[in-house]
Amino acid sequence: MTTVDALHAEWMRNPEYVAAYDALEGEFALAAAMIEARAKAGLTQEQLAQRMNTTQTVVARLESGRSKPSTRTLERFARATGARLKISFEFSGLQAKA
Repeated sequence: MTTVDALHAEWMRNPEYVAAYDALEGEFALAAAMIEARAKAGLTQEQLAQRMNTTQTVVARLESGRSKPSTRTLERFARATGARLKISFEFSGLQAKA
């Protein structure tokens, strides 16, 4: 049986895959941060949903990276997990010139 890690390593040799993967890096990072915040708070998706006054399905969608949450939603998520929302900009080697 092939593992996901082995498939990923194989696919990373394909420049098109690498470009698509890199393009989604921010979304994956946000989803991972949301899952980590919920886990640190010791909450299930259902418990978090109740604190946010929404449904477990919405929390699952947020954590999957399938949706791009608004700042307001991120603030609600942070409050519900007891975290502080911090948004920052990180620059790559290619910076826009003024």
